[in-house]
Amino acid sequence: MIPAPAFLSNPERFMAFSRWAAPMFGVLAAGLAAAGLWLAFAAPEDYQQGDTVRIMFVHVPAAYMASFVYACLAGASFLSLVFRHALADAAAQAAAPLGAAFTFLALVTGALWGAPMWGTWWVWDARLTSVLVLLLLYLAYMALRASLDDETKAARAAAILALVGIVNLPVVKFSVDWWNSLHQGATVFRADGPAMGPEFLWPLALMALAYTSAFGSLWLVGIRGEVWRRRAEAAALRAARS
Repeated sequence: MIPAPAFLSNPERFMAFSRWAAPMFGVLAAGLAAAGLWLAFAAPEDYQQGDTVRIMFVHVPAAYMASFVYACLAGASFLSLVFRHALADAAAQAAAPLGAAFTFLALVTGALWGAPMWGTWWVWDARLTSVLVLLLLYLAYMALRASLDDETKAARAAAILALVGIVNLPVVKFSVDWWNSLHQGATVFRADGPAMGPEFLWPLALMALAYTSAFGSLWLVGIRGEVWRRRAEAAALRAARS
């Protein structure tokens, strides 16, 4: 039996797999989001935050995905840089705009949540600042790829940038522990268990799974589009030479 990574490293096998996997993940994401939102609005008001707590069900999964997608981008960049795998490069390129969108959503919803809780839309807090840096890394990756005409050089330079930027992920994760912060600490993954009741934990978990499934679907679609684009450019180049 062929291991999954080796199986999917073949472009033809990947295209066959993604043809049914992308819509499957999309349908799964829609179902999970519907259940998560229903439970989120059915949950009681928080005794301190009131209805404002419902922003959590959009913000927290977006913040989690911001870092998760960057880890995927860096992993694909490593495979592209070391093994010069075209499909890995396509995966990295397709992940960047999705990661930027999740990070932007996390920052916006965080501001909407922070304004009534902290009395300000923004502070140069360690967690907020490191997430902003994460957004800038995504934008820099996309800008660098777009600025170089030579696609091979662009892929290599962007992969190096992605790998350098991965040092920011531990800062995002542990910033609330390393520095004084307005941002609350870990709530779900704690040594003594989650610091929230099941009426909030279940919809939050469902929304996190919905975001992850949506990313899986959109990522596969993005990679497929990049593969088709490269194939079309290669065919046009061959036709021009003949």
